[in-house]
Amino acid sequence: MTAQEAVQAFLTWMGAERRASPLTLEAYQHDLSRFMAFMGEHLNGLPDMAGLAHISLRDMRAWLAHEQAQATLAPVRKTTPDRAARTRSRRVSAVRSFFRYLARRHGVENAAVGLLATPRTKKPLPRPLSVPDAKAVPEDIADLANTDMASRRDAALFTLLYGCGLRISEALALNIADLSPMRGSGVLRIKGKGNKERLVPVLEHVQKVLEGWVRLHPSPLATSPLFPGVRGKRLQAGIAQKAMREWRAMAGLPDHVTPHSLRHSFATHLMEGGADLRVIQELLGHASLSTTQRYTLADEARLLDVWAKAHPRAHVAHK
Repeated sequence: MTAQEAVQAFLTWMGAERRASPLTLEAYQHDLSRFMAFMGEHLNGLPDMAGLAHISLRDMRAWLAHEQAQATLAPVRKTTPDRAARTRSRRVSAVRSFFRYLARRHGVENAAVGLLATPRTKKPLPRPLSVPDAKAVPEDIADLANTDMASRRDAALFTLLYGCGLRISEALALNIADLSPMRGSGVLRIKGKGNKERLVPVLEHVQKVLEGWVRLHPSPLATSPLFPGVRGKRLQAGIAQKAMREWRAMAGLPDHVTPHSLRHSFATHLMEGGADLRVIQELLGHASLSTTQRYTLADEARLLDVWAKAHPRAHVAHK
């Protein structure tokens, strides 16, 4: 097996056994292609399976230095230093995953990969909407729709996103049949990342909006998508994102306001209301509590900003 064949086998395994998304597979294929292209030039020839085991830490560091230099010499990308570091961090992760696969499935061990330092990145803090803006999203976006069906559908979709903190992909994956448990227990069974299931409680207001939408649904069969497009197929995320872009432009809100901002708003507003961090973690379906803790940091940053603007001592007169 050549190195290129090993990469393809790894990507097939990621898709079949790890259930990686198409976007993840595309990113990993791109990252590993860059890694292999560099090593082929750096080592005067693409290494075979045995050669992969002998790539040294110095070779790995040379690859990372090359990636950093490429980012510096490509101003047309308009990328920030932190974004470039996140890209390099993702590429290191792809290479590590690939070599772990080689060790487990093909007995190709390379200790240098584990010694390679991951580029440090700043994790962006969540930027939620204000409570009034988050509440206004469903009705305001519904008002911009071209048809009555789209208006009522969008109102239900964005009510669900903010009311339950779902990812847009999770909401659009729902079928009408998925509402059945909600009618009895008041919860939705959501399939999140990695096909992990979680139970999400549904507020009474959200339940009423969803039930009202189902009564007007153009094809209310149990197997029908809960949120269909114009032709009856499952609504694409891009359509919902476009609707929110149009609304935020009219509302004068910044570019970071997206459907995912409603998930951030859901978590932040729960935390501000006194919800336990572990509860928020379960509701969001985060695998790690450290991911949920970003909302604590965001709240601290917001409090400091309010303090800096409001406290009399925060404004020092310059002589």
